Amino acid sequence: MHRLPADFPDFGLTPEQRREAVFGHYYEYPGMGGERGEIWCYTPRFSYRPGDTVALHVSSTAPAFRVEIVRDGADETPALTLEGQGGRWQDTPDQCSVEGCGWQPTLDFVIPREWPSGFYRITLSAEGRDGKPISCDHWIIVRPARGQKRGRILQIAATGTWLAYNTWGGSNHYQGITGPGRDQFAVAVSTQRPWGRGFVRLPAAAPRVPLEVALPPAAAPRYPHMEWAYATGHSKKYASAGWASYDGHFFRWAERNGHQIDLATQHELQFDPELVEGYDCIVFTGHDEYWTWEMRDAVDAYVNGGGRVARFAGNFMWQTRLEDEGRRQVCYKYRARAEDPVYRGGDVTRATNSWEAPEIGRPGAATFGLNAVAGVYVGWGNCAGRGMRGFPVYRPEHWAFAGTGLSYGDLLGAEGHVFGYEVDGLDYVIRNGLPEPTGTDGAPEGVDILALGMATLIEEGQGLPPGGFLNDEDARFVASTLYHDESPASVDKVKRSSGMIVNFRRGEGEVFHAGSCEWVAGLLRHDAMVEMVTRNVLDRYVGR
Repeated sequence: MHRLPADFPDFGLTPEQRREAVFGHYYEYPGMGGERGEIWCYTPRFSYRPGDTVALHVSSTAPAFRVEIVRDGADETPALTLEGQGGRWQDTPDQCSVEGCGWQPTLDFVIPREWPSGFYRITLSAEGRDGKPISCDHWIIVRPARGQKRGRILQIAATGTWLAYNTWGGSNHYQGITGPGRDQFAVAVSTQRPWGRGFVRLPAAAPRVPLEVALPPAAAPRYPHMEWAYATGHSKKYASAGWASYDGHFFRWAERNGHQIDLATQHELQFDPELVEGYDCIVFTGHDEYWTWEMRDAVDAYVNGGGRVARFAGNFMWQTRLEDEGRRQVCYKYRARAEDPVYRGGDVTRATNSWEAPEIGRPGAATFGLNAVAGVYVGWGNCAGRGMRGFPVYRPEHWAFAGTGLSYGDLLGAEGHVFGYEVDGLDYVIRNGLPEPTGTDGAPEGVDILALGMATLIEEGQGLPPGGFLNDEDARFVASTLYHDESPASVDKVKRSSGMIVNFRRGEGEVFHAGSCEWVAGLLRHDAMVEMVTRNVLDRYVGR
């Protein structure tokens, strides 16, 4: 019996409840409020410009509700309040996660011309049938106008990943109520639905995915973020994606530190790629896993033309397709070769598989310098569960590390726990004590590996009890993707991996990539070295 550390988080769950929290499929859905009632809403689009009209599609058991809109930046700035709006209950299709809710618009408002670009949280509140308050949170992004934006940063919100993880209505790209047994993940998910609780707003005490307190060796894995979600009624996937866990931390930090920053979504990269023109630097942060071919085209063209990309993000994994003018995202993932129609006649390069699938022919490293399949898990369950929480530094003389005092072998970001929970890497060799890419997995010429730590694709350990959440499923998938074989020998080739910080030039532009989802945790926790590196990159890229 392995005793847990005294400060290991405990949310009052029984062993049976903890198992349900980790392995069960729980989600928010219309009607879950029962006698108390509920209120939900969504908007037809993710982003708008000043002057646009925004329609709110609301389903509410309360006959009247209040709307409060706040800009969530360096400060929370009240933007608009609408009192006494009329509500009604609207029927919802069983497969709303896939098809969309199909609700009629309830009210609309025009975005004032003076609203600056940013993230606007929309909170609807009303009185439940029992007299207690009911509420929900939604959001829109006000995007900037086109034009020269010298000295400004454009942050691209990872909306493809937010959408992939959203559990509202029962299905996402991980679990679901689709298929004959109502137990399959959805290969298509709709934007026309509300957001699971925790994607838009979170209390400060909400756990992040990586363990804050290490378990003793051979102890059964624990997953505090899912236990907390189950205990508090939040989405199981709140810590995996969303503004509240990732993108918002960077945006607020940048504004508070004097950076001029605008905000847009990944949908703009596909449907309005000219938006990035005129910016000295575009930024990607957090957990940024799902992209379309067209989104990558926009970034590649921007860099080749002289743009600078700062990617403080991890897990550049899946190709997606957008359908119905962007209202539906398609990703067959693990089932792609068996089910994606392009394998049976079509352009197989657009298959919704991992970017590293040979038939796609466009490894992620070709755009951002790193690949997801060469990285992935750190500090999650027993995937390097007692491993490094920062990046071991190999090239401290690099300009990104100026002023940090870092030396060869030091850990960058250990105080802020920036290394995890999913990281990106490359195939590499060590020469004279320095890592160099082998170039066998798509790394561009001239990539410098600045820092490198160990990761793994398998949840394993000596004496580890069976039944972990992650186990070896992803290792088998990567082996199958790269070698068309899930044998132990092939799994052994892929299970040991890495997370890296790299820098390279391409065309007239430049890319800096700190390949970790948790880089923003260092900003959130005021890790001085992480903040310094972030400033160095942004200042260089905007010419400050």
